[in-house]
Amino acid sequence: MPSIRVALAGATGNIGAPILEALLGSDFNVTALSRIGGNSSKLKPHPNLVIKEVDFSSIESLTPALMGVQVVVSCVATMAMGDQNPLIDAAAAAGVKRFIPAEFGIDSQNPLCMQLPIVGVSKVKTQQRLREKSRSDPGFTYTAIANGLFLDWCLEETIILDIPKHTATLYNGGDVKFSASLLSDIAKAVLGVIAHQDETANRVVYIHSALITQNQLIRYAKEQDGREWDTIVKDTEELRQESLAAQAEGSKGGMEAAALGFSLCGMFNSDYGCDFSSHLDNKLLGIKELNEDELRKLVGSFL
Repeated sequence: MPSIRVALAGATGNIGAPILEALLGSDFNVTALSRIGGNSSKLKPHPNLVIKEVDFSSIESLTPALMGVQVVVSCVATMAMGDQNPLIDAAAAAGVKRFIPAEFGIDSQNPLCMQLPIVGVSKVKTQQRLREKSRSDPGFTYTAIANGLFLDWCLEETIILDIPKHTATLYNGGDVKFSASLLSDIAKAVLGVIAHQDETANRVVYIHSALITQNQLIRYAKEQDGREWDTIVKDTEELRQESLAAQAEGSKGGMEAAALGFSLCGMFNSDYGCDFSSHLDNKLLGIKELNEDELRKLVGSFL
């Protein structure tokens, strides 16, 4: 398996970095695709790592860089998720066998999620191109990974809760069960997809490290330091409307705020399919769920 060469786009990002670490740690040969003039200098030299600068909008630039690659993993930034078609087309032209798109989040198969711009404009469009390519070339396959929120990253960035300040916005009351995954488990899921290509071909796989609620995490914090929390309650429909307004503003900051808001709408409302527990691929992909003690320890690390 390690003789497979994997191309990774977005290797220095929040999810790309742990995936790169996992690939190199498992002795894969990795081609890191970097934007021309980008930040590839951040990548540490490794005997199994090759860096190739490319124009992500150009099939002609991407195709030669993907020759000899069997698997492409796209971890492009949120704002670029709708622009993966050149990378997909180049991968197919270069003979790549498996494409893992920049999905990594909410359930793009849920009808309500599909109506959110972050899904409908980018993820659905990308999956449509992947299906078209796989139909025209049966040797080209894809797997999208739905993992819910990035659990450790979202706690660090105070998105789920602000644990150090003991404050939180409780979406829809804070008792909505949602799936969330550690960055390391998302990276492990990528390795699992590569190892189980037949079982994961041409579909979305679902993982989580834990099924939790915001109030559950607050309870773990209170058990450890006894402090009270300052919370407010917000409806995700209000958040959706705010995100639409931010998107309409058109600025980079507004678009980024809208993308985050839409993601939270999809993860804190049960109608959007934020509980993956009934259709998990954890066992297939080697993901172990965190127990309560491990969740308490994770929360405690931010106190």
